[in-house]
Amino acid sequence: MKFYDCLTAPSPRRVRMFLAEKGIEIETVQIDLRNKEQLSEAFLAINPRGTVPALALDDGTVLCDGASIMRYLEEIYPEPPMLGATAVEKALVAEWTARVEFEGFMATAEAFRNSSKAFKDAALTGPVAHAQIPELAERGRKRVADCFAVLDERLQKSAFLAGDNFTAADIAAFVFVEFSAWIKLVPEDSQTALKAWRDAVAARPSAAV
Repeated sequence: MKFYDCLTAPSPRRVRMFLAEKGIEIETVQIDLRNKEQLSEAFLAINPRGTVPALALDDGTVLCDGASIMRYLEEIYPEPPMLGATAVEKALVAEWTARVEFEGFMATAEAFRNSSKAFKDAALTGPVAHAQIPELAERGRKRVADCFAVLDERLQKSAFLAGDNFTAADIAAFVFVEFSAWIKLVPEDSQTALKAWRDAVAARPSAAV
């Protein structure tokens, strides 16, 4: 297998943390997003979406989304389970991952890519040009704050998002919270459950990848 990564990007970081939690080592190729290597002819031949992460399997299959990569790795390296051990936990991991992606991660990306001059005509990832919409940046920031509140409320009741165990849902949420700092948004001081959880995740060895 070969993992296509970018150390500065949040999406592949989720997969790196997943790999670290499972103790998996995979040959890795760094893609230089700053210099738009993801849009090069060579990389588009690997992943026509022009995004990272991507995982090339030994049979020639290329998985081009973090969720599919983690699903595959969970199947071939089931321990420790990161996508849930019981039926309920699996369902909660899926639910909270989806919520974090839509309500948090996408909101941060919406705010960041629609406000940064570096993403002029590149408000969405991939090879197709998309103009920035300033109103989406403003809405994205509001959505990020709303997501912080949702996570804090959940973590007041549960050690981790899907229950008692650290899972891929927590990885998604942790990377979202770290990513939100790019738009200068961080949890409020009053959101003590979220902040304590963030600090606990940050202390895990996988958070250093």
